[in-house]
Amino acid sequence: MTVEQQTLALVLFSAFVALTLAITTWVSRKRQGSAEEFYTGGRLFTPMENGFAIAGDYMSAASFLGISGLIALFGYDGMLYSVGFFVAWLVVLLLIAELVRNCGRFTLADVVAARMRERPVRIAVGTSSITVSVLYLVAQMVGAGSLVALLLGGSGPHARAWTVVGVGALMVVYVAFGGMRATTWIQIVKAVLLMGGTIGLTVFVLVRFDFDLGALLTTAADRSGHGSDFLAPGLKYGGDWTARLDFISLGLALVLGTAGLPHILSRFYTVPTARAARRSAVWSIVLIGGFYLMTIVLGFGAAAVVGPDVVHASNPAGNTALPLLALDLGGGQGSTGGTVLFAVVAAVAFATILAVVAGITLASSASVAHDLYASLRRNVTKQRSEVAVARVATVGIGAVAIALGLLAQDLNVAFLVGLAFAVAASANLPALLYSLFWSRFTTRGAVWSVYGGLAPAVVLVVLSPVVSGSPESIFPGMDFHLFPLQNPGLVSVPLGFLAGWLGTVTSAEAAEPAKHAETEVRALTGAGAA
Repeated sequence: MTVEQQTLALVLFSAFVALTLAITTWVSRKRQGSAEEFYTGGRLFTPMENGFAIAGDYMSAASFLGISGLIALFGYDGMLYSVGFFVAWLVVLLLIAELVRNCGRFTLADVVAARMRERPVRIAVGTSSITVSVLYLVAQMVGAGSLVALLLGGSGPHARAWTVVGVGALMVVYVAFGGMRATTWIQIVKAVLLMGGTIGLTVFVLVRFDFDLGALLTTAADRSGHGSDFLAPGLKYGGDWTARLDFISLGLALVLGTAGLPHILSRFYTVPTARAARRSAVWSIVLIGGFYLMTIVLGFGAAAVVGPDVVHASNPAGNTALPLLALDLGGGQGSTGGTVLFAVVAAVAFATILAVVAGITLASSASVAHDLYASLRRNVTKQRSEVAVARVATVGIGAVAIALGLLAQDLNVAFLVGLAFAVAASANLPALLYSLFWSRFTTRGAVWSVYGGLAPAVVLVVLSPVVSGSPESIFPGMDFHLFPLQNPGLVSVPLGFLAGWLGTVTSAEAAEPAKHAETEVRALTGAGAA
């Protein structure tokens, strides 16, 4: 990158960081002592505000950087992420958005434990939620490292490492001092910037090809070196049975995983009523649907304009495809237009990362304080004590995310998020659906479903080619992989549902239909909701 590009991008980075810190400072002056203020912002946000915040929380670095890179490198197969991320929202809207808002207060464990013995259920769901959140955080850290390494003209470990540390420090500040209110406004600002930048870049791509999608796709296929195969299934997930099963496994994880993401579900607690939660989901679907349609255009645009070889040379995982596309569309290396467009896209991507990590960190710190700490320390009666624990927990979560982010620097961010979705779909979703819709579900079933999905998912990831056994692994010089698939969802999701059923039918605890009926009425009508 030229000095002008670096300077302008750093100025825009600094401006966004200054704006978010100003928001955090403004919010921190208001009362943040109660758990409701810290975790939900007082439930004072409108459906439109919350819809924008949900979209800002959901459209992560994996969406903005990772998906476009995968499409640029693998064509049709990369589109699975765009389709999967969007279809997943229909599951959230139709099945759980309103019900979660009515049954819970602050965390996912509130819903699952509503008619169970709270202590074991909260510990299980809290542990699972923290695991999912940390995996999701790692993806954002990797995206930040790739982006700033490109900006500074190299991919050296020092630039990436300091970027990861810096993002971790900022997310701790946002959450510890601003809570949900600051996090929400940061996500709203980020959503507006991201949609504006994506729309602008999509228009530039379409103008380059005279709004002819056929010409765009043909050029992308020609430059890919794979011809028509670039536009057909199988380039990444075709071939042998392992690749095909990986395709199914990833699709299953993406479609089901969103409904088990703690930082997404916690957003439905920030509005005053279930109707507002439902309207928030509708607002977010409009924004998210439009965004993922545009990522398809941008991915094929990067393949057609920049070329997969250039993208791969810059970053083997494809995480820098979009900034390179912006540079070329603006006029190329050294041009004023290229400098401005590259800097804007880089700044929007950085804003995306900061906003998402704030939301994830808040959700995971809430799980530590509200689920784990409050369950293990039964004598905790003051909410102020719980909030203090949540603030301290942000530091520990930040440190873990930084450490793992440094280890996983060479993995695609969308792929890393796919792993987080697999764990969420395996551990959180079975317990959530069973607790909402199965009257016989028991405490043992809830605990077994969480651990029965969480343990296999984590173990299979550790024993997969993601960690060892291939040049792209976290530890490329080692080989202890035993599981052939890169995404564990195909195995771990059914195991989570099976464990929940098995735990329930073998439990000596009698089912309590009256409690389920009470929960059902509360879920459907909102009677007695917080």
